[in-house]
Amino acid sequence: MIEPTRQTVEGQQPLASSRMDELLTDFVDRAGELVSAQQRMQGLLNAVVALAEDLSLEAVLHRVVTSACHLLEADYGALGVIGSDRGLSHFITVGIEEDLAHTIGPLPTGHGVLGLLIRDPKPLRLHDLSQHPDAYGFPKHHPPMKSFLGVPIRVRDVVFGNLYLTQKRGGGDFTDEDEELAEALAAAAGVAIENARLYDDARRRTAWLQACMDVTGKMGDEEAPGDQDGGLDMIAARALQESRSSLALILVPEGTSGLFRVAGAAGGTAPEWVGRLSPFDSGEIDAVLSTGQAAVIEDASSGLAAALLPDDGRLLVIDLSARGTHYGLLVLVRERVAGTFSKTDVEMGSVFGSHVALALELARAHRMREQLAVFTDRDRIARDLHDLVIQRLFAAGLSIQSLRRVITSDAAVSTLQNVTAELDETIRELRNTIYSLNDSALEKELLSSRVLQAVRTAAQSLRFVPRLTLTGAIDAIRDDETASNILAVVTEGLSNAVRHSGADSIRVSVAVDEGTVCVSVQDNGTGFSVPPPGNGLTNMQHRANKLGGTFEVSSSPETGTVLTWTAPVF
Repeated sequence: MIEPTRQTVEGQQPLASSRMDELLTDFVDRAGELVSAQQRMQGLLNAVVALAEDLSLEAVLHRVVTSACHLLEADYGALGVIGSDRGLSHFITVGIEEDLAHTIGPLPTGHGVLGLLIRDPKPLRLHDLSQHPDAYGFPKHHPPMKSFLGVPIRVRDVVFGNLYLTQKRGGGDFTDEDEELAEALAAAAGVAIENARLYDDARRRTAWLQACMDVTGKMGDEEAPGDQDGGLDMIAARALQESRSSLALILVPEGTSGLFRVAGAAGGTAPEWVGRLSPFDSGEIDAVLSTGQAAVIEDASSGLAAALLPDDGRLLVIDLSARGTHYGLLVLVRERVAGTFSKTDVEMGSVFGSHVALALELARAHRMREQLAVFTDRDRIARDLHDLVIQRLFAAGLSIQSLRRVITSDAAVSTLQNVTAELDETIRELRNTIYSLNDSALEKELLSSRVLQAVRTAAQSLRFVPRLTLTGAIDAIRDDETASNILAVVTEGLSNAVRHSGADSIRVSVAVDEGTVCVSVQDNGTGFSVPPPGNGLTNMQHRANKLGGTFEVSSSPETGTVLTWTAPVF
């Protein structure tokens, strides 16, 4: 056997050492890749677990973006929710400070590269976002964004929205592994979003049902005020709260003129709405009245023609009907920036409207029971007056007249005649009182009480109490059209004084004399030389003309304003 020489052994040692270094380097690299992969998988698991920490939909959406930015090392992230118009109805961002976002301006609506993912929901990676053919460019003050990764988020095979990530930390591009992690996170996010939507839907339905129970309970409370208009304000306020709207109006039809009177309101401009008359022309209204199902009107101005509505608002119209009786419409107004009304709002709005109509029906029945008790008591008083008091007075009168046979003094005879005449007059007045008690039993509600309630409702926002004067046989007015016009004039006149005059004293007078009713609303406010905008004065003139009456306005900065409205009665 030939032994290796010293030179041969020494030549093999460098080769073995180099091979060993390569193996160690490769092992370290692979170990690093395994550690990195393990860390990223652990990060994905942590992100998935984090999605389940809150069931609120808004919180889940924000957590999806935050987790994606952390997991994929992106400086900026966003989640765009696709709306019914195939644009972005919501856009949640992470990485841009609130002050900077305000400076940049309106959020994206789904154009450019963001719209490309909506039209073609597939993962998209770009080296330079600004170089894409569909790129619109960035608005002023927008931070620079180069690398881009977008993936769709699906909920039950329907694209809910898209997850956008930009500006990979370190300046590199997003990798295949980044795309796989983003898709895995998007799949988990779809499940979390569906659970959050179901939870949010259940919570909102529960809140609407609680509102139905509360309204029904308050309207049926025997200790609560029995007036309908006061209850309508409470109903409007509760609907405003549950629907997250900016304004809630309850409209009641005003005769057959096609106008609606605002009988209840809640929200920012509610005091300016109460008592107003407004047309409500929209094709959706007929469908609401015929089917009883709520409907959304996308353009608020196409329904209620009023300057007080937001230019870009939406309406949710709810029918208030029960047992064939139509009580009016509940109209909820929401500004467009607040989003559209959800399917839950529409469905539960119809349920709420049915409960409200039933509550109003029960309240009406309760008022009728109270009136029946009052009328029954009046009948008893009338019988007692007729059978007991009048008979005794008549007998006393006969006894006094019999004394004339035994009295010879002229002065005494004159006194007896005066006493007898006084008794006869007292008997006539008692009979008139009896007839009045019997006639009032036929009335649904005293007109004087309705006028008083109209004044209370229209003056709720005042810090002082208007002075009301009622003169003459107001409760003898039985014509429903005349009575409704009187109430509308009182409401509109007082509402105008509250909104425009700046007065600290208002007098309201309703008087019936010689076949004419006169309604007067007087304030000591600033007055005007040019009538304020709106339909109030025009409506009052129209009401006077329709009944064959008159309407006059007197106003000056020194004396304030006096509205005088008259109409024939009886």
